[in-house]
Amino acid sequence: MNKLVLLTLAGGLACSAPAAAQATEKIDGAALAKIRDEGMNRSKVMETAFYLTDVSGPRLANSDGLKRANEWTKSQLTKYGLANANIEAWGDFGRGWDIEKSYVAMTAPYYHALIGIPKAWTPSTAGNLRKQVAYVDVKTEADMSKYQGKLRDKIVLLPVAAPLQPNFEADAKRLTAEDLQKMADAPAGGAPTAANRPAEANPEARRAAMMAARELRQKMTAMLMTEGAAAVLSPGRGTDGTVFTTNGAPYAADAKPVLPELEMSSEDQLRLIRLVEAGIPVEIEMETKTRFQTQDLKGYNVVAEIPGTDKKLKSEVVMLGGHLDSWHGATGATDNAAGCAVMMEAVRILKATGLKPRRTIRIALWGEEEQGLHGSRNYVKNHFADPATMQLKPEHEKLAAYFNLDNGAGKIRGIYAQGNEAVKPIFTAWLQPFADMGASTVTLRNTGSTDHVAFDAVGLPGFQFIQDGLDYFSRTHHSNQDTYDRLVADDLKQASVVVASFVYNAAMRDQKLPRKPLPAPAKAQ
Repeated sequence: MNKLVLLTLAGGLACSAPAAAQATEKIDGAALAKIRDEGMNRSKVMETAFYLTDVSGPRLANSDGLKRANEWTKSQLTKYGLANANIEAWGDFGRGWDIEKSYVAMTAPYYHALIGIPKAWTPSTAGNLRKQVAYVDVKTEADMSKYQGKLRDKIVLLPVAAPLQPNFEADAKRLTAEDLQKMADAPAGGAPTAANRPAEANPEARRAAMMAARELRQKMTAMLMTEGAAAVLSPGRGTDGTVFTTNGAPYAADAKPVLPELEMSSEDQLRLIRLVEAGIPVEIEMETKTRFQTQDLKGYNVVAEIPGTDKKLKSEVVMLGGHLDSWHGATGATDNAAGCAVMMEAVRILKATGLKPRRTIRIALWGEEEQGLHGSRNYVKNHFADPATMQLKPEHEKLAAYFNLDNGAGKIRGIYAQGNEAVKPIFTAWLQPFADMGASTVTLRNTGSTDHVAFDAVGLPGFQFIQDGLDYFSRTHHSNQDTYDRLVADDLKQASVVVASFVYNAAMRDQKLPRKPLPAPAKAQ
């Protein structure tokens, strides 16, 4: 017999919540015990993470690696017993891109292998290159004129923005009790933020500087093409051999041509610069072979379901998800194979325990998140509403909630209520059974930059969990260090249990989760 635990949301917990949300929240203690036992003692989350990372490989948007991951996750979700598993096209994306070969070394004044990663969507070199380096330091458009006639057939070396400094802080950190209390006390709304990313003093100025730098770089790229340079070595953000990767050209099918370009470790880049500035000739050998995929320009999401069992509620849906795509410098373990593995483990747990959710539970593994949340935004547009017009589709009324995981591989410490005051006491009650596992914080603060934003933008209850940062932003996020070895098994087990319980609770409630007022059409704002 199931044991129901009644958690009354009273006093300080619900003082600002509507009266309806202060009602007693039913928690099925026996069901949560089964979820915890399965998730902590018979976990498959690290096995899933292995197949998503080491076996599938890097999963850049529309790449072969992402296709492998799409096929494997569809098959695996079917093996778990989920229904309606499908690789669903969300719309047109653009060119796929894969690396077939990448090599770079300094061959004079002596030989030394270098750390370099091709920038996404850049072309191959013209075979194996062995050429002199030319250092190009352009701070303003006027600086370009001094390089005219000097760059033909050279490998161009670009400057590092600032000298390296020693770092006396640990890479990996967990949220402290003080950090979590500040989040719990934060008022609703505010600019979207991430718990583990340092606050910016002047984000507007940073964005303006980035736009100006991007415009100057575009002009310099055109100049390098005109001057006949052979390739580019540019500095990657990061230290200690870590390179945070980016794209060197758009993924659009009609993108303008660019040169082959490698993003280098700062230490290697600075050594090359010092040698050149000392007047010592530097020779680089490099070869990249990259391949564009233009036959299928569509983007895809993987979806599957645990059908609901209640005659009245099974048409309603509780969703959970994370983005399956990654950048290409490593195997995308913390960003975001970890989140996808946890979500897959959550539905596996629910199937393995034999629990019968009243509502349908639908998992979605998003594609093309890294280029602008394309998979989730278009799924929402196709199924629920277009934020530009706010014309609601019938499915909009049927969504009970969406839960997302995409802030690294740290364990869950709580959840962002995304300014929804009515859900705060509900989530507080849902977290009480997991206080001993370190998950107890509900904050009204907004958080952004991941797939729950697409749901929130059309007035649907979409939420991201609070996670320990570990070394996500300092070391692994979009970098060549984002590998399976950065995952912490106990953290992912804990996260899987918490997610499975939230999804189950949402599927079993008599009512859907409360919603915020519908936003105005985006085009009218």
